[in-house]
Amino acid sequence: MNILLICLPMAALAFSVAYAVRSVKKGQKTSRAVLRQICTFILVCVVTLAAPFVVSAASADAGTTAAAVTGAASDGMGLLAAALAVGLAGIGGGIAVAAAAPAAIGATSEDPKAFGKALIFVALGEGIALYGLLISIMILSHVHV
Repeated sequence: MNILLICLPMAALAFSVAYAVRSVKKGQKTSRAVLRQICTFILVCVVTLAAPFVVSAASADAGTTAAAVTGAASDGMGLLAAALAVGLAGIGGGIAVAAAAPAAIGATSEDPKAFGKALIFVALGEGIALYGLLISIMILSHVHV
């Protein structure tokens, strides 16, 4: 049963990709196919994120207390928040380093004395990712898993 629950969203996304490729080959606009892909992805994400809440609500009817269900939902949201903190900070740090590192290399090639200053700017971009990791660790210390 668990394998079916994992494979069902993946199958829906694979079907939508195949449908989009086929429709573009038949002459449909690419922007319309991409919009359909984004809508399908959002729909699958909403269904996938809503399913645990439905299951926890059903288990609440089966005899568990509402506080336990609320605790499980808040723990899941804490895990989601920790993942978003690390993921978004990593993406932001990558964008910052991608902009600062080539400029630092160029400045160092023109003036070798500028290496220290250039390295500081690259390290500031990497610090963003470390702050996200720190926030994630702080969130995970309060989640009861």
